[in-house]
Amino acid sequence: MSALSLEQPVADERSLAARLEHWLGLAIEIPAAALVVGEVAVLLAGVIMRFIFNNPIPWADELASILFLWLANLGAAVALRRGTHMRTTVLVGFMSERGKAWAEALAIIAPCVMLLILMHPMWEYAEDEMFVQTPALGWPNTVRAAAVAVGAALMIALSLLRISRQKLVDLVGVLALLAVVAGAMYLGAAWLQAIGNWNLVVFFGLVLAVSVLLGIPIAFCFGLATVAFMLTVTTSPLAVVAGRFDEGMSSLILLAVPLFILLGHLVEMTGMAKAMVDFLASLLGHVRGGLNYVLLGAMLLVSGISGAKTADMAAVAPVLLPEMKRRGNHEGELISLLAASGAMAETIPPSLVLITIGSVAGVSIAALFTGGIMPGIVLAVLLAILARWRSAEIMEGIQRAPGRVVLRTLIIALPALLLPILIRTAVVEGVATATEVSTIGIAYSVVAGLLVYRKFDWKRLYPMLVDTAALSGAILFIIGTATGMSWALTQSGFSHALAEAMTSVPGGKYGFLLVSIAAFIVLGSVLEGIPAMVLFAPLLFPVAKAIGVHEVHYAMVIILSMGVGLFAPPFGLGYYAACTIGRVHPDVAVKRIWPYLGALVVGLLIVAFVPWFSIGFL
Repeated sequence: MSALSLEQPVADERSLAARLEHWLGLAIEIPAAALVVGEVAVLLAGVIMRFIFNNPIPWADELASILFLWLANLGAAVALRRGTHMRTTVLVGFMSERGKAWAEALAIIAPCVMLLILMHPMWEYAEDEMFVQTPALGWPNTVRAAAVAVGAALMIALSLLRISRQKLVDLVGVLALLAVVAGAMYLGAAWLQAIGNWNLVVFFGLVLAVSVLLGIPIAFCFGLATVAFMLTVTTSPLAVVAGRFDEGMSSLILLAVPLFILLGHLVEMTGMAKAMVDFLASLLGHVRGGLNYVLLGAMLLVSGISGAKTADMAAVAPVLLPEMKRRGNHEGELISLLAASGAMAETIPPSLVLITIGSVAGVSIAALFTGGIMPGIVLAVLLAILARWRSAEIMEGIQRAPGRVVLRTLIIALPALLLPILIRTAVVEGVATATEVSTIGIAYSVVAGLLVYRKFDWKRLYPMLVDTAALSGAILFIIGTATGMSWALTQSGFSHALAEAMTSVPGGKYGFLLVSIAAFIVLGSVLEGIPAMVLFAPLLFPVAKAIGVHEVHYAMVIILSMGVGLFAPPFGLGYYAACTIGRVHPDVAVKRIWPYLGALVVGLLIVAFVPWFSIGFL
């Protein structure tokens, strides 16, 4: 048979698989987008009925929780189709073209294997929930719990369609590798059980680290390590893992994640972010290094609205970077400042990181919102001093903006500047919870976009809703799988051993804080921030409390540490996001970012050793 006749069926098959994937993708994306709208409507209606009409809707939170779990799992499927699940590809980047193709095949097949193993336990878990009724609506809890199984089934279908389009040699190689690993664990099960908790190093050290470095999406790395551990050295049913996935993604506090992501999109689309930047530029643009200050100030303001660092940078960078380059600043310097400002703003409320850590560690969201402002300002001041010193701006021909221009840009920006104040006031005054307040921001942004700024592109609305579902699904699926992994570590006694090790560090609570800083810088770089915190925060917060570290203070320390790691090359994905947004090659900025990271570390140590910055206003 000729080579042509061998290739032709493969091409047809790929074409059919691509069409099937397209239609399946639409079948997932449309309801996912509708669920985002449904969440906003239900929660906003709840706030209006409770605060304005004093007639709360008893089933609002329950329905929102059900819709949310479906959104999380459908969003995870959308993220899988779009390839937006968080993964580390630095090592893959050094591979040959053949190696990269093999790694991409592994990144598709390994998650599919994990989901296939868990598919039956997930359905078992959903069936068991049939006998539990939701309190307000009186529905069988299977209506909610089935979301986990349905999401997994959709991801399996998408993965199989992707697998059908891979080269046979890559498929055989990956399946052979997975078969060898599975066989080794099966044959070594007795030995792994005999070594006690040292087997955690194999599963949650070796297997997890290798999976992450080979480019498998991080959420599935957590799941694979947990499933391998459960099957090899325990007798617990895998339905327990499905239950932990459900538990991790079901926290009502996490409802704020998709809503703040959507709010960030709206702030950019309606021109509110540009209005704020233009006002700051008119105020400081004539000062040497002034646009550096504008960038830092804009990141502080926008961070308080969107809650997501990538959204913050995407809203600010396109407005400022072209003018900053025109004034003679090196593009590597600009990307370094942009990345550092992303890390700086991690604690500015209503950051998704604050909401996540409050959910998994049981810390008051209102207290985190209050405590997060001063640490961000401390880092901003240090970065401003450094940026002024390193600025290469050519100020010739740059004049102070006339007072009428400043006043005009202030008037234009005022509705946008009121938004972060509105959000924080609504939480502090009890008008809305941290979960609900984003819906007020969304409604405000829609009204401001339509009536004030007259900039509301209806054609962008559906893509924004789908993007919101995809990013939310990626984040929430990580939280779900990390919750399962944390449960396995807790059951093994690891948390007790970790607590003993951390409390025995010399230097008391400050020694503990220094160890935590070092650990979370590394974890933030390799695992990203949210996965690292979801995994370790439930284990470390009780230790911090036991040795006298205030929970809000500790939250700020590890969030900022994670931020430094997240934006530090060569592994930090936030650094590469900043380079992508600024359209600058990573190699250009890598030599210039270290002084900025140094300033962040100095600020982090100040926050760690002076608790007042975190808890002085509680």
